[in-house]
Amino acid sequence: MLIVRMMRGLALGLFWLVLIVANIWAIAALFFDLPPGWQAIGSGLYLAILFAAFIITPGFRIGAVAGVGGFVAVLAWWLTLMPSDIRSWQPDVDRTAWAEIGDDDVVIHNIRNIDYRTETDFTPHWETRHYSLAQLQAIDLFITFWGSPWIAHPILSFQFADGEHLAISVETRKEVGESYSAIRGFFRQYELIYILADERDIIRLRTNYRAGEEVYLYRTTATAASARAVLLDYLRSVNELHERPAFYNALTSNCTTNIRIHTAAASGVLPAWNWRLLLNGKGDEYAYEQGRLIRDGLSFEELKRRAHINDAARGADQAPDFSALIRAGRPGFP
Repeated sequence: MLIVRMMRGLALGLFWLVLIVANIWAIAALFFDLPPGWQAIGSGLYLAILFAAFIITPGFRIGAVAGVGGFVAVLAWWLTLMPSDIRSWQPDVDRTAWAEIGDDDVVIHNIRNIDYRTETDFTPHWETRHYSLAQLQAIDLFITFWGSPWIAHPILSFQFADGEHLAISVETRKEVGESYSAIRGFFRQYELIYILADERDIIRLRTNYRAGEEVYLYRTTATAASARAVLLDYLRSVNELHERPAFYNALTSNCTTNIRIHTAAASGVLPAWNWRLLLNGKGDEYAYEQGRLIRDGLSFEELKRRAHINDAARGADQAPDFSALIRAGRPGFP
């Protein structure tokens, strides 16, 4: 009987823990995702109803029913929110890429190649480029830090035999006047965008124009065949987003979890979940441990030290061989 009571107590405790977390999420969803003017009203009213259910009525049964019913109602409403392709987008994300995929080549439209004067003063250029899949050689990994060592932004770049590089960054598609918030990223505040860009745009922005960003570059162990499979999987998602917008989510659909999905195309097996996929500032360390980075016999600490490219990128600046210059002398690169 003691074991039964303990199990019941544990189950009850787990129920209340889940219910509390679910209702915190529901209040936050109302606060962030209701139309402006209704956010504080809706979340405040929800909280008042919960408070009344627990305080005014005797016992916890009515409160539990209110908590479960309220969460289900908010979730049902939240799932009706739809992403849009028609908003007042910031000029660096106002176009989405799309690809014409052939048997051995691809033509990609709306590749971004911005001419920067400062981080916020720039002239957007959108280009159409042709790539031969037979020339695809390798995948490189950029990791960008801007503050906490626990959070970073990964960018994959595909290298071709002719020296071309195609960088792909999974980001939030921000509207004019909008900035990124890690908390808002857990709700339906941002659409998802895959930015396909020239490295002199998307990498130089982070090394040469944004303050406080540190960028590291690694050569992965991906073979040419693996690189082809991953790129084609990326491009299928690029085309889907071009036709049907989707929401970004900081937990389930972000810059790191989407890379995990696409790299599975090379092996057919989704990589096991790891806490460093969420706290992705440790993502390069995880990739090193999994044998996905070329090590050249170096410890992770030494490899990372030599992977830092900010000084090289500032020196290369607008040079036409920017990509070659930031790779020169780095471990893993020929």
